[in-house]
Amino acid sequence: MKNFTEVLDNTPWNNEHWKLFGLVSTNYLLDGIMFSIAPLMAYIVAQDIAFIVLAANLISEMLGALIFGVLADKYGRRPIFAFVLLLEVLSLIILYFTYTNSIAFLILTSIMTFGIGGEFGAAYAALAEIIPKNHRGKTIMISSNFWNIGATLIAAMFLIYAIYSSDPETQIRLLLLSSLFTAIIVGLMRFGFPESIRWLVIKNRKNEAKSIIEKFIKDKNIEISFELPLDQPICLKDAFKKYPLRLIILAVVTVAQYVTYGMLAYYAPYASGFVFGINEAPKIIFVANLGASIGAFILLPIIDRARKLSLFLAFLGGFITAILILLSHNFENILMFYSLLFLNLVFSEWAWGSISVLQSELFPTGVRSSIVGLLVSLTGISGASIVYIEHMLTATQFLICAGIIWLFGLIAASYWYIKGIESARRSVEELI
Repeated sequence: MKNFTEVLDNTPWNNEHWKLFGLVSTNYLLDGIMFSIAPLMAYIVAQDIAFIVLAANLISEMLGALIFGVLADKYGRRPIFAFVLLLEVLSLIILYFTYTNSIAFLILTSIMTFGIGGEFGAAYAALAEIIPKNHRGKTIMISSNFWNIGATLIAAMFLIYAIYSSDPETQIRLLLLSSLFTAIIVGLMRFGFPESIRWLVIKNRKNEAKSIIEKFIKDKNIEISFELPLDQPICLKDAFKKYPLRLIILAVVTVAQYVTYGMLAYYAPYASGFVFGINEAPKIIFVANLGASIGAFILLPIIDRARKLSLFLAFLGGFITAILILLSHNFENILMFYSLLFLNLVFSEWAWGSISVLQSELFPTGVRSSIVGLLVSLTGISGASIVYIEHMLTATQFLICAGIIWLFGLIAASYWYIKGIESARRSVEELI
């Protein structure tokens, strides 16, 4: 007789895994689209309060990550995943009819990012708890990378609609319609999202766990036991005491990656004295997220072999290219700027892919979603702070800040490379 964790970790990849991967990936595609709406539109429809809109969006994302991360550990990954999409779709529908009102734009885009923040814990936890251990890293990394693909698509659509029509209102309506169409498709797909088997066992719902695990295994004759793994029902307070190093390192690298991603991929053209002009914003979003989208696939050969090395190389490359981006801006070399921006976001995605996997696997099932939510929430408040002070800085100072933040991430990644635990190809139960 085999325990269910051994069965889950060693089951060959099959159609059910593809379905789960597809569901979470299309969800991140939608998140990338919806998160990009405010940076693309704020300085057109709400120019007077644009920086407040961007900061409020990030704070809302923080609150969503905190609140729904805890709720996903309490009530399950599946219901939270479904509820937050409902919030996002409803707010997007209302936004289509009210976007010309600055306050409505502020509130509705913040509701969308509130929902986006709420998805991180449930999505990461579900993948970490179901996907086989030899495929966990690449699956979480590529799935979360669909955020970048979504952001690339909406920026490309914005550029195409600008060619199609010179009327900003027509461009915006086409953009929102495209986003809404994507949201409806993703919403219909989400009905197939399974509950986490490990979470069900923690909650002593073993019959439900059995019915789901049978869909993922080919050999129906295997006898499966549902023994409760050690330390899985741990509470948040105990997790803080037991894993302080993991939490501190992940907090630093998570904030460093996410904040610099936002600074360089979205907010840099709005800084005072940006030499290439504010009109470059859609192109910057497109080029940056295109680099990030490609970056995840470049890391595929490494991520499931060496998590620590992946994280270190990501921050080393990110720091070097951030410094070079600053120089290209000061030299007013736009070709060099875009080339380095593309390369920086390749390394940024390496960092995010590595971080996403580590967040998902280094903590017990009972608090996994809550910990992910907590770590993601730190990015909201730090990102909002950067956006808020951006109008006080010159573009050069803003880019210097990005380089410094990358440096802090590199220091933390270097420490983890030397002192941290290697988690590649290991069961999540082995890591607690």
